[in-house]
Amino acid sequence: MTQTIAPRVRTLVLLLLAAACVLLAGAGPASAHAAVTGSDPAQGAVVDKAPARITLTFSEQVALSDDSLRVLDPEGKRVDTAKPATVSGTTYAVPLHSGLPDGTYTVAYQVVSADSHPVAGAYTFSIGAPSKTSVSVSGQSTDDGVVGWLYGFGRYVSYAGFIVMAGGAAFVLACWRRGSGVRPVQRFVVSGWVALTASTLALLLLRGSFTGSGKVSDIFDLSLLGQVLQTKSGAALVSRLLLLAAAALFIAVLFGAYDKREDAEEKRDLTFGLSIGGVVVAAGLAASWAMSEHASVGLQAGIAMPVDVLHLLAVAAWLGGLGALLVALYRAPADTPVDAPAVRRFSQVAFGSVLALIATGTYQSWRQLGSWSAFTDTRYGQLLLAKIALVVVLVGVAWISRRWTGRLAETVPVQASAVREKERVGAGADGAGETAAVGDAEVSAESEGDTGLDTEEQPGTEPAGTEPADSERAAQLARQQAARDAARQKRMRDADPNRFGLRRSVLAEAGIAVVLLAVTTVLTQTEPGRTEQEAKAASAASASSSPDEGASGALTLNMPFDTGGEDGKGIVTIDVDPARVGGNEMHVYVERPNGRAFDIPEVKVEFTLKAKDIGPLPVVPDHIATGHWSANGVQIPMAGDWQVDVTVRTSDIDEVTVSKNAQIG
Repeated sequence: MTQTIAPRVRTLVLLLLAAACVLLAGAGPASAHAAVTGSDPAQGAVVDKAPARITLTFSEQVALSDDSLRVLDPEGKRVDTAKPATVSGTTYAVPLHSGLPDGTYTVAYQVVSADSHPVAGAYTFSIGAPSKTSVSVSGQSTDDGVVGWLYGFGRYVSYAGFIVMAGGAAFVLACWRRGSGVRPVQRFVVSGWVALTASTLALLLLRGSFTGSGKVSDIFDLSLLGQVLQTKSGAALVSRLLLLAAAALFIAVLFGAYDKREDAEEKRDLTFGLSIGGVVVAAGLAASWAMSEHASVGLQAGIAMPVDVLHLLAVAAWLGGLGALLVALYRAPADTPVDAPAVRRFSQVAFGSVLALIATGTYQSWRQLGSWSAFTDTRYGQLLLAKIALVVVLVGVAWISRRWTGRLAETVPVQASAVREKERVGAGADGAGETAAVGDAEVSAESEGDTGLDTEEQPGTEPAGTEPADSERAAQLARQQAARDAARQKRMRDADPNRFGLRRSVLAEAGIAVVLLAVTTVLTQTEPGRTEQEAKAASAASASSSPDEGASGALTLNMPFDTGGEDGKGIVTIDVDPARVGGNEMHVYVERPNGRAFDIPEVKVEFTLKAKDIGPLPVVPDHIATGHWSANGVQIPMAGDWQVDVTVRTSDIDEVTVSKNAQIG
């Protein structure tokens, strides 16, 4: 039965890992955790004269470098004159050259938010009138390339390594102390330590490029590494490495001196010491995430960081212990099987962990979302809903495992007495019976492959009554007998339907846990819902208080259109300067959805003030250049909320009128 189960187990594990990788790859890193909530000049604004500086306001404090804020002219040349500086709080500025000519300018920013994630983006404003620009504002984020993918994968491995190491060690100490001498369990915990250490070193090397240029060639730039070590994230990664050295000592004692202790009192004292030391080291490692990520900024940071540490420890105790239990169920030797009391103790630990996760998760959700609508309106909320659904499914499967554990506990005493009876009968058998047993075991070995010897090679085929030639022969026979006994016990153990059911349910739990960890990793890289909604609200408030208006009162209206015909989609932009009562200058720009200017047969503009029953006042602009029309002396007779109607004709029969209201005068 075991031989038929193993291939299925490997296939299921590979499929689950593949699903987790697909989830990670498809989710992609988040572009920012801090958000731009204001700028001067505003995005898309048209100003009369060149500003002396550009200012940006973020939703939280950010870290600046020499190239964090760059201003580029229409030809792509930099026009900022000094390093960016803090104006006040979360507002930052960079000075500009004086006397800048008219045209469209691009502001590109690349900073690091307080929760250690890179923030990158760009927007445009115009001096005098909009113009063509050679600057591309796409692809500004540095976390979308190879370095960003590697950094995200390194974060996933670091979380997985911590969970495996801390949860596996906790399972041994709290649930199954005999497991300290089981090689597969030892390898499981040590692999977690290796994964966490390797990923931490990789994140240190990747950090400089991840928050900077995004180039693979900068990964091994020692100057960037020096800068990283001076940041909050660098300090967190270095402290994690130091704590991993203490964790290595803990693991060495747990699987070395602890396993060899025979005296019950000494072992009890050592268990207490290891438990205290293990909790301290694990809490310190969890704090290395809490001190540099979401929990360290925003509302109630002093409460959020301890809550985040407790959340990570609960995840490790549950999922890491689950992985250790899975290894014990499938890989533990026949003479040291994981017993029902150990599984029952882990069930209690897992139940406590789930309660802790519910409490800490509820607080974190409130802190990061702030409203019910953020569950569905933000990417963070949607991922959180997926995580909650996975946790619910995981708890349901865990309940099934708990039922199998109860049944296993009922059958273990009966099986143990049967094994003892067989051992007693075997010990009382005579020499001939022993030889017959050896012969029977050889036949079993040929079918099961327990000893790995052919019939001709097995010394147990000697005639009855033949004594071993020497002590080496006797030792060989003893090893063969031990192997046969272990194989027989393994077959008896695997034949138990309750143990088989427990294996399958725990395997299902572990598979769901892999996907859950992937979702959690993506969640930590996603902009919190509260921040995203605050940024949207700030942008909306800015737009409503000064719709399409620059510092000089110039008006800019962007209106998408679709005439329904071939090549009939685009964006028409109306600039009215100075947007006051009297004569105004108007420019009309027509662009394709990709931003490229193109000509159309006809464009007309009408102004209507419905509150005073004025209009429509028609304006037919003159064609100036590709996708550009203008008109001078456009008269606005009265201030008010004017409706601007633009009629766009893209062919002889394809025409549409789009409208937008704006305060003029």
